[in-house]
Amino acid sequence: MKIKNGLLSLFCAFAIHLSSISQTNIVKAKILDAGTQEAEKNYNNGIANFEKKNFKGAISDYAKAIALKPDFEQAYYNSGIAKFEMKDKTGAIADFDKSISLTQNPESYFSRGQVKYALGDTSGATADYTKTIELKANHAKAYYYRGGIKFENGEYTKAIEDFTEAIKIMPDYAYAYNDRGSAKLKMSDFDGAIVDYNAALILNSDMAFTYNNLASAKRKNGDFKGAIIDYTEAINQKKNYYIAYNNRGSAKFDDKDYYGAIADFNTAIEIKPDYSYAFNNRASAKFSLKDYPGCIEDFTKAIQLNPNYGYAYLNRGIAKEKSGDKSGSCADWTKAIELGVESAKYFTADCK
Repeated sequence: MKIKNGLLSLFCAFAIHLSSISQTNIVKAKILDAGTQEAEKNYNNGIANFEKKNFKGAISDYAKAIALKPDFEQAYYNSGIAKFEMKDKTGAIADFDKSISLTQNPESYFSRGQVKYALGDTSGATADYTKTIELKANHAKAYYYRGGIKFENGEYTKAIEDFTEAIKIMPDYAYAYNDRGSAKLKMSDFDGAIVDYNAALILNSDMAFTYNNLASAKRKNGDFKGAIIDYTEAINQKKNYYIAYNNRGSAKFDDKDYYGAIADFNTAIEIKPDYSYAFNNRASAKFSLKDYPGCIEDFTKAIQLNPNYGYAYLNRGIAKEKSGDKSGSCADWTKAIELGVESAKYFTADCK
């Protein structure tokens, strides 16, 4: 009988820039008429404070500018950016709302979408990204982030369409290549995923998660040794990358290097002691080495950490059967079925 090895990969870089929307979107000062010179002064002070990361001071300055010039759209926009940095999401949305009411600024829609996403309002964020695109058709980031939400919703074909549009607009958009590769990987287009991950790494070779993703695509494609090389590069770039250690262990497991796999699972567990997947996977390697007591111990630990881990119940049941514990194995398979693991039904035929 075959133990299920539980690969867990960090696929998507979506929203990796969410906290830095202000770095490119802040509106610089423009010369205003003489009657609004004091408002301009406060506005420029706000920009200076923002650039010094004195966000509280920037918000105060923008408020003074708005008090003097109530239709000062740029001040509302910049105030929203500063409030986002201060984690005042409600205040940020209110400022972006006002900016939009004054000028239909596409950047205000985009930034409001970022805040809504941070608040978990993905439908609202999607609507704002779509409006951004309507107003500014070459807004690569709006396509990218909208594609990220589609990816999270399992709409991989639609996500690929948005990531592709982002790449057309910004050909050096490494994150969009990475995420398009992840969507292709989800659709079992392993060759296409590998092409996109390699393109992302040509543009930016310092993305450990992309090496991890590329390795996962190679593993799915049956290239275990190539996967191990790329997982190793991910680990070299990010020393405590427990997911990459777990995944490299999974590739070594597939390549029948069970002792090497256990070493990697051990490291993943040392870095993150509550990582249930690594316990499940280490148990799988121990099973292959016929260490059934150690195998059962690890599956039990995985279940303690994640009581809804159906495959750990399935696998522990198989190990218990090998150890001669028929009643224990049947109990585990029954629990696995309760947790939605349909394949466990195959094992319960003799449990009557």
